Amino acid sequence: MRYFLSLLLLSGLVACKNNKEEVIPAAEEAAAITTNDSLIYPEETHFKSMRQITFGGDNAEAYWSFDDKQILFQSNYKEWGVECDQMFLMNFEDSFEGTMPPMISTGKGRTTCGYFLPDNKHFVYASTHLVDSLCPEVPLRQNGKYVWPVYDSFDIFIADLEGNITGQLTNQPGYDAEATVSPKGDKIVFTSTRSGDLELYTMNLDGSDVKQITNELGYDGGAFFSPDGTKLIFRSSRPKTPEEIKEYKELLAQGLVQPTNMELFICNADGSELRQLTNLGNANWSPFFHPDGKKILFSSNYEAPRGFPFNLYMIDLDGKNLSRVTHGETFDAFPVFSNDGKYLIFSSNRFNGGNRDTNLFIAEWQD
Repeated sequence: MRYFLSLLLLSGLVACKNNKEEVIPAAEEAAAITTNDSLIYPEETHFKSMRQITFGGDNAEAYWSFDDKQILFQSNYKEWGVECDQMFLMNFEDSFEGTMPPMISTGKGRTTCGYFLPDNKHFVYASTHLVDSLCPEVPLRQNGKYVWPVYDSFDIFIADLEGNITGQLTNQPGYDAEATVSPKGDKIVFTSTRSGDLELYTMNLDGSDVKQITNELGYDGGAFFSPDGTKLIFRSSRPKTPEEIKEYKELLAQGLVQPTNMELFICNADGSELRQLTNLGNANWSPFFHPDGKKILFSSNYEAPRGFPFNLYMIDLDGKNLSRVTHGETFDAFPVFSNDGKYLIFSSNRFNGGNRDTNLFIAEWQD
């Protein structure tokens, strides 16, 4: 359930900040470039060029095929005939202004977290359609606080690029979602409540050999493998005080989590050597490894007293050299590098005319 879209974010992600770290301005860490690209803010020196590829609705969770020729993403764009998130497919060169991409999910229930398999002909994704063909309700607030639903009707499926489901990878009671695939093409990492808490698990591509990776109380999710497949980066909300623990457990019993305080954690792919990477306060999430495997890109609102904007940041694996990558005033998140490291796709509210549409952008990356 990494669908942390702007419609929800701007509803009021407000949390207390702590331990504010110095951010190195992007202009100090990379040579300034001259660009006439109207989609790039002047301070965004890591972007050589940029193009917008969707033009309405909430579009996110965009992931590359292993050969970088195609991208799948989720959207709830009403003009495409969907009431909640479904999976869509595009070629690298495509854009969808006034046209509709092919939908490759069933169109039933709610879907999330689609990710290509190594053959470039199949993908994994989570869906609620086995329990209900209709879109589930989306609670946004509980006792005045912002919450995410954790639907126990989510299971993980394999489908081909025509939308035909060819396999079901999970059938345990509870929430199973947020699946991503190792660049090595051998393992899937996902989040599940099968233990009674939201923990990370890995499994083979056929669903076998399921292993629990994390085991501390709190929401562990949105995990991605490093380029060499040896490490995992993920977001977590780890309640500490008795009051926080009580609130977390009560919300989870209702199928809810509160995502306003999250930090990034990193571990080996087997769960060993787990450590906290950030300690910024507010919501730090949607992490993804830089192609060199030595840095992490992620989204954060830690500099935002009101809970927004969200911008992209980069940090070394030792927690040092935090720098800001984007400089928007609304929402930038879900950064994902192409496998060749040349492009970054991400979701943004930039230049959307002041509405709440979240669109996809592809930037040509430069270090």
